[in-house]
Amino acid sequence: MSLGHPQEQHQGDIGPRLNWLRAGVLGANDGIVSTAGIVIGVAGASGSVVAIATAGIAGLVAGSLAMAGGEYVSVSAQLDSEKAALAKERWELANLPEHELDELAQLYVDKGIRPELARQVAEDLTAKDAFRAHADAELGINPDALTNPWAAALSSLVSFAAGALIPLAAILLPPGDWRVWVCVIAVALGLLITGLLSARLGGAPRLKAILRNVGMGVITMAVTYAVGRLFGTAIA
Repeated sequence: MSLGHPQEQHQGDIGPRLNWLRAGVLGANDGIVSTAGIVIGVAGASGSVVAIATAGIAGLVAGSLAMAGGEYVSVSAQLDSEKAALAKERWELANLPEHELDELAQLYVDKGIRPELARQVAEDLTAKDAFRAHADAELGINPDALTNPWAAALSSLVSFAAGALIPLAAILLPPGDWRVWVCVIAVALGLLITGLLSARLGGAPRLKAILRNVGMGVITMAVTYAVGRLFGTAIA
């Protein structure tokens, strides 16, 4: 008989999933919205397919590289902090073992465990693997699952580019009179899907996530199209 709750999410299995969401789904959202804003704005200023394609492709490439670079720098800084904290913990365990044992026991007392039992738990965990016990209880870090900046950067690059292809293809493939509307519909559907996906994998309310994603995209396209129209009229 299984004593677990199959539908209950715990930190151990949801952590990697949330990391993927941050670098993947959010990257796709940014790719869809930012590229849609670019191509819709250019379409508002000019009906030139060459101008729209040039701006859209440039936005896709620049955005993908910027997302990848930003994610790499951000996650690298997080990784450096995690390594520094773990190195300090190793030093303390090697040089101040009694103090660290008292500290671990107190952490469990603070969580509501009786002092005698907390001391016993701390001693048992220390005997088995003191470093991992402290990393988990004191730092909230799994030494075997540190963040990977290269994986996060690659995920952001690919997801941004994949998202950016939606508005780019939607505005270039249809006939001239339909370009803008087809792009708007395609972007709304793309954001609906990414909003639903992020809500399902993250266990968040689906309707709220979808409305937030689609609303953000529609507002972005409306503003950039208006700016494009005003700018195109001013220089015409």
